[in-house]
Amino acid sequence: MVFSSHVFLFCFLPITLTVYYALPRRARHLALTLLSYLFYGWANPLFVVLLLTSTTIDYLCGLALAGRGPSWMARLAGRREVAARWARPIGLVAPRDPAGAGRRRLAVALSVSTNLALLGFFKYFNFGVDTVNGVAAWLGVPWLHLDVALRVTLPLGISFYTFQSMSYTIDVSRGHAKALRSFVDFACYVSMFPQLVAGPIIRFAEVAEQLASRTHSVTKCARGIAFISLGLAKKVLLANPCGRIADLAFDAGAIGTLDAWFGVTAYAFQIYFDFSGYSDMAIGLGLMLGFVFPKNFDSPYHAQSITEFWRRWHISLSSWLRDYLYVPLGGSRAGPGRTYVNLALVMLLGGLWHGSSWTFVVWGGFHGVLLAVERSLGGAGPYRFLPAPFRTTLTFCLVLVSWVFFRAADLGAATTYLRSMLGLEAPADAARLLGQVMWEPYSLASFACAAAITWAGPQTWDWTRRLTAAKAILVMTLLGLACAILSTQAYNPFIYFIF
Repeated sequence: MVFSSHVFLFCFLPITLTVYYALPRRARHLALTLLSYLFYGWANPLFVVLLLTSTTIDYLCGLALAGRGPSWMARLAGRREVAARWARPIGLVAPRDPAGAGRRRLAVALSVSTNLALLGFFKYFNFGVDTVNGVAAWLGVPWLHLDVALRVTLPLGISFYTFQSMSYTIDVSRGHAKALRSFVDFACYVSMFPQLVAGPIIRFAEVAEQLASRTHSVTKCARGIAFISLGLAKKVLLANPCGRIADLAFDAGAIGTLDAWFGVTAYAFQIYFDFSGYSDMAIGLGLMLGFVFPKNFDSPYHAQSITEFWRRWHISLSSWLRDYLYVPLGGSRAGPGRTYVNLALVMLLGGLWHGSSWTFVVWGGFHGVLLAVERSLGGAGPYRFLPAPFRTTLTFCLVLVSWVFFRAADLGAATTYLRSMLGLEAPADAARLLGQVMWEPYSLASFACAAAITWAGPQTWDWTRRLTAAKAILVMTLLGLACAILSTQAYNPFIYFIF
């Protein structure tokens, strides 16, 4: 089920809100959990099994971290301590490790390894097989070819809820949050439908107090409706038309230089309004349920360096990678060389997190190199001496180059597209007719509107802080228009559903 569908807007959401507010407070988390599982299993009920497995393991690991874990975990930690005491005289192990500390380390290791194993298998199995077979064909060694009939389907949202669930055990182990006793409360946190499928990645420490107690008000509900309406409008009225331009450009092969720049810029608008629109809807749905989720976008195309871009784009992921990967790797504490390696490694892994393809690896590596270069220059771009508008323009151009790898079907297609952008690729004969479709008035109007809102419009987060009658009329008008146009469009899930 997707937010941009009539089934969700006019059936699931009204029923969910009615049930949620009709029940007493103690029953709301159970109802919200069950409804979220219905939402998640709408396309494939088997996906629910994975979600429940990850949830159960992390819940038990959280109890173990709090000293209330399963007896088998304590016994295993105790056996490790006995083995340590016997081995210590002959110098096989280091200093004494109390059973409690062993249990905590085992709990964190079990949580992280299980979630990464689930994510690794379902997201990268097909990629691994295809890579091995490609290398075998390139080397001319057919005996290395893997004849695997199994093809794995990627469960929706697995990249998001595994990261979110892992943050719970890590936060509890670090003392940043207390473990939950109630399985229902924890299952509600992991499976909450507003952010389950495509984020934002909500850390447990950010909502722990809200799970225990939160307020519900007309003001929150009104702001939530505004977030939902504006998010849907971003998706339907801006992202989808710009996506049509991008699809035409990237599917055409070699095209003209102007068409290539038009297409990749349209894709930049598409992915921004698509993903920020989903985040707005998720935040709005959370507000209607009493939750306040953190901001996920902060006008990223206003950035004047790639470093600043990653402070503004997909904030929940970039901060997660910083706190749970970059800092544990050593961050910037081990000297410049190690810092640059850490930045590159984190962005490479961030690229792989987005998709199981070499194009995403290159995309992540490209950003990693740019971040390392900027860090060597004190955190600013190499064009830091230029006026602010030029710094913003050059940063946006670098981001456009990176989006080519993010959108292209493979590395060959990405190379062809980049050559088209540079005027080094002769347009195909069929591409000469492309302009008549790409540059039609409706496409140009949508593109111009997206550009104006990107660089001159207010952010949803700030614009909805104080709602007036005029704003309410505008919100309802945009909601009605988006719903009307939605009726004429085919199935159009949000881009980040595939990640």
